[in-house]
Amino acid sequence: MTNANTPADVLNWQDEPKKIPDMLNVLSILTYIWCGISAISVCYSFFNAQASYDKIVQMQGKLDEAPAIVKKFMGPDMVEIARKSVENRIPILLLSVVGIALCAYGVTQMRHFKKTGFSLYVIGELLPIATAIIFVSLGSLGGLGILSSFLIPVVFIILYATQLKYLK
Repeated sequence: MTNANTPADVLNWQDEPKKIPDMLNVLSILTYIWCGISAISVCYSFFNAQASYDKIVQMQGKLDEAPAIVKKFMGPDMVEIARKSVENRIPILLLSVVGIALCAYGVTQMRHFKKTGFSLYVIGELLPIATAIIFVSLGSLGGLGILSSFLIPVVFIILYATQLKYLK
């Protein structure tokens, strides 16, 4: 047995696995964490939708005594939003879980340097937003909810778009 290297072995010594760019690595880790938090939040919202609705209806009666800022957040729209959330909790849950799965799978694809992962990620981020608008109302994205449901996904989409140069 000889221990001679073939020409193919000599040429392939530099074929080390590509290192994931630091920004892509940090974004993907944050996305996996956000997917976990979102999954817990969606399940919590599904199981507590009726209780949340009952609490909002009960608080609506005490609205006259509340400070102005509380009145702003607890207008008559909140009761309607809560009612629609209860009525449509199954499609909201299913589409939200699909969106979370698409985000996680898309990020996994991007970590393997596949550009199709970005498209899946964008669809996964936009699906829950579209679900909330279709099944509840545009008002459900207002207030502090706009930060977690719209602003953060848009920022992450932009940040991932800056990493497309590393993907094939």
